[in-house]
Amino acid sequence: MAESLLVDGNSKDERYRTLLPQARALITGETDLVAALANLAAALNTTFPRLWTGFYLVKGEQLVLGPFQGPIACTRIPYGRGVCGAAWKENRTLVVPDVDTFPGHIACSSSTRSEIVVPVRDADGRVVAVLDIDADTPSAFDETDAVHLERLVKTLAPLF
Repeated sequence: MAESLLVDGNSKDERYRTLLPQARALITGETDLVAALANLAAALNTTFPRLWTGFYLVKGEQLVLGPFQGPIACTRIPYGRGVCGAAWKENRTLVVPDVDTFPGHIACSSSTRSEIVVPVRDADGRVVAVLDIDADTPSAFDETDAVHLERLVKTLAPLF
């Protein structure tokens, strides 16, 4: 297993294109969900340093904190609440350029200015987790992030 990533490119798209094959390689053959999620959070945070990068796992009617990189986070998020709960309920990626304008935003960190949340689905298409990335600048995320992060989380389906 590699001990570091070799991510190259000047644009966000180029950096994602070099990261994704390496991120997939990190989890290929891995059977432990926590290990795979931890390495993916680290790979994303290394490539795109953000305030917070991590996963919440569906447990009953709430999301429970999983592997992450960054400061202390909310431990549990109810179904439909905040950006993470809304992405789960709506079963779609949410890009929030300004969290202060998102109705019901849960401020796990007062430093968060923008956020992207990507549902993680199992092989049957059920949302089983979400990938949550927070930035301390407004409008840090866009369609490029959404497209590439959706591709990345699809590789997790066999682990659920």
